[in-house]
Amino acid sequence: MEQKKVCVGVVGAGAISDIYLKNMINRFDNLYVKSICAAHIENAQKKAQEYGIQAVTMEEMYNDPEIRMIVNLTPAHVHYDVIKRALEHGKHVYTEKTLTDDLNKSAELVRLAKEKGLYLGSAPDTFMGAALQTARSAIDSGMLGEIHSFAVSANRNNDILLSLFDFLRKPGGGIVCDYAVYYVTALVSLLGPAARVGSIVGYPYPTHVNCVPGTPLYGQTMDTPNESQVNAVLQFENGVTGTFHIDADSVVEDQAYFTIYGTKGILMLTDPNQFGGQVRFLPNTPNPEERQEASVLQSVNEYSDNSRGIGPADLADTILNGTPLRPSAEMAYHVHEVLNAMLEGGISGRFTDIRSSCVRPEPLR
Repeated sequence: MEQKKVCVGVVGAGAISDIYLKNMINRFDNLYVKSICAAHIENAQKKAQEYGIQAVTMEEMYNDPEIRMIVNLTPAHVHYDVIKRALEHGKHVYTEKTLTDDLNKSAELVRLAKEKGLYLGSAPDTFMGAALQTARSAIDSGMLGEIHSFAVSANRNNDILLSLFDFLRKPGGGIVCDYAVYYVTALVSLLGPAARVGSIVGYPYPTHVNCVPGTPLYGQTMDTPNESQVNAVLQFENGVTGTFHIDADSVVEDQAYFTIYGTKGILMLTDPNQFGGQVRFLPNTPNPEERQEASVLQSVNEYSDNSRGIGPADLADTILNGTPLRPSAEMAYHVHEVLNAMLEGGISGRFTDIRSSCVRPEPLR
């Protein structure tokens, strides 16, 4: 193994594993992917053969002294067990969003990592991509002037998604923890930590009929207990306040309305589930008769394609060089607390103060 690489074991061989494996093996030169394991060994063996790595059991992976980092690509409802075992075996961990399916479990894992002197990274690493980092650069440069507010509105189609992906029907698979996490992570990376949240959350369809031919439950009625609609107001520690809306009972292609308002203009962003896309700026004008046109901002980094794996690469840089970890456990926990407050506010009907805070992550240029 070359020097200046962190040896990695991957847990999970589902659909998302392909882009992670491809990028971690071929794109990020501080990672050495040694092995993969999965609940069904045949799935791990298939990926291992395709990518030239080893298929092992989880116990073999965790007891391998060469492996320093576990990259966890399992669904949220099994994150806690996977991450806890890895930390107990002395491994650093990077996990796909969300940290766990329960806020108390997330807090326990953050504490455990600190106690053992290990790094725990978790986030949708799309916030490190070209689009959101370009928006970050615009904000940091003062292009927007004083920022007061933002608006988010997104959509999905649960008829299709719940038919395709069974993890969306399990704890942690609702529209808040599975999808709002992209937007909240983006907002925290751009504006800093949140202070309070109020919301109305909808659970209008407790069952769905599987509508996708060829899937195991096609034509059958499925229990779908998770939330599918959220309307919230978020206020950040710096006073910036905005509206947050996602409707998963709509069209499948996300229209991704994501806008930040400042005294010098309006910043129009793209879908934070993607790494790239145009970021546009509409400047203010003192002359009401002068019509302004929005301009497309030049990207500040190269990660405009599907760059999943950049999160583990950032963690590897932290392990090797001591650089600040951008997708930190503290930010992931803070985001999880915000998401949890959305869900609780939908029940209580009250605003919830956010108790945790986090350091705004360093920009990636």
